[in-house]
Amino acid sequence: MTPLERRAVVTAMQARHALALGTSCRYLGVHRSLVRYPPHGAEAAATAVRARVRELAVAQPRWGSPRLTWRLRREGWPVNHKRIERLLRLDGLGVGQRPRRKRAAVARVPAPSPTRADERWSMDFMRDTTSEGRPFRIWTLVDDCTRECPLLLVDRSLPARRVVEALEALLLVRDRPRTIVCDNGPEFVSLALDQWAATHDVRLDFIRPGCPVENCFIESFNGKLRDECLNLQHFVTLAEARRAVDAWRHAYNTERPHRGLGQRTPAEYAAQLALEERHSSARSSDSAVA
Repeated sequence: MTPLERRAVVTAMQARHALALGTSCRYLGVHRSLVRYPPHGAEAAATAVRARVRELAVAQPRWGSPRLTWRLRREGWPVNHKRIERLLRLDGLGVGQRPRRKRAAVARVPAPSPTRADERWSMDFMRDTTSEGRPFRIWTLVDDCTRECPLLLVDRSLPARRVVEALEALLLVRDRPRTIVCDNGPEFVSLALDQWAATHDVRLDFIRPGCPVENCFIESFNGKLRDECLNLQHFVTLAEARRAVDAWRHAYNTERPHRGLGQRTPAEYAAQLALEERHSSARSSDSAVA
């Protein structure tokens, strides 16, 4: 029990049974100083922290203590992860763990990670349904270096032509990637996408069939999208699903910390990379002039 709860129990026993303070404290095993001396603002601050943790946990039910601690520290709360874990445990707001099937350990050779933005993208498809049971598809795309999601397409049907149009639109605002990692779905092995890749000098890196771990960046992103957006909402119309998915994409890029990026958001990490590249280019130019 917290000190505030102990003080409330002692006070209630005194009022109910007309007992002296010492008798009530001795019977309940509470020191009299806990009740005798008023708090000096610490309990009020603790209550405010607990209320804010509860508010954030309700707004982001799939965020655990590390991300909640990151968010609270950014807001100026002097907390650590142990305190947040304790508060989540007290309010029963912990993130439930889903049971996983035990798998055999297999040695894998990791692919080299990209070192700059728009060097390598990964793409895939997801599926969900609206309230009347009609399915819709989501085309997902991730920058493997910055973990940014440039675009999400939501529609009943997403043929290869729509994928090519989306990639063409992205090249108007982003640099051309060297490689795009994808599986062997019919949209990705189509002639339309192959011609687009050849025209723009983009290599399509197809993973082996039945090995989604080779496309780990997009699979991780799809899991977050499913866990934090699709599983938490019930879509009545396709337009509602589009709005919710796009709002989650914006929050993912600008508000959600990523452990692989040093607890920075993808947008923050991309901005830092761009700043470092400009400084590196400036130093190279100075050296060439000298």
